Amino acid sequence: MTRIIGLTGGIGSGKSTVANYIASKGIPVYIADEEAKKIMERTDVKHNIQNLFPQSVLNDDNTLNRNKIAEFVFSNPEKLKQLNAIVHPAVKNDFSNWMKEHKDASFIIKEVAILFETGGHKDCDKVILITAPEEVRIERAMKRDNSTKESVLARIKNQLPEADKIKLSDFVVENTNLETTLLKIDEILKILAKT
Repeated sequence: MTRIIGLTGGIGSGKSTVANYIASKGIPVYIADEEAKKIMERTDVKHNIQNLFPQSVLNDDNTLNRNKIAEFVFSNPEKLKQLNAIVHPAVKNDFSNWMKEHKDASFIIKEVAILFETGGHKDCDKVILITAPEEVRIERAMKRDNSTKESVLARIKNQLPEADKIKLSDFVVENTNLETTLLKIDEILKILAKT
């Protein structure tokens, strides 16, 4: 039975860098946010998303305007919940199909930004949390997304507090120095390979 190892961390923690590093080791990694973006562009899902909003959230080329959606949902928890109710079941279904393709792996990594917020950690055998001081995370996210401090803080506010995530995790890796972080990840992978 393939074990599911959750990989999570708040915005700007560096979990994507860690996920890419793990994938480079030949370990199957499912990046939920990337898959969700693809799924959201499916005609049926896109139609349901558009119906949530009073005005069009589509670009001229008929793709979803993520910035417009983000503006709507981050200031409206009810809309965010409704959006998640459309996207999460579709992603869950996609993940179970992906799992069938990797049924021979001893474990896989499921990278999810909001693993605890959605209750997804309950489906994981172990959870790796990537952390970093809030100021570092804000700086990274602002640089990466070319966004304001206020918009990054609004996104952080929608995520579970770091202290709560730490309590729920099996492995916690502080990512302030990438070299040290990757060494810790190697140690964790060794532990997972043995169990």
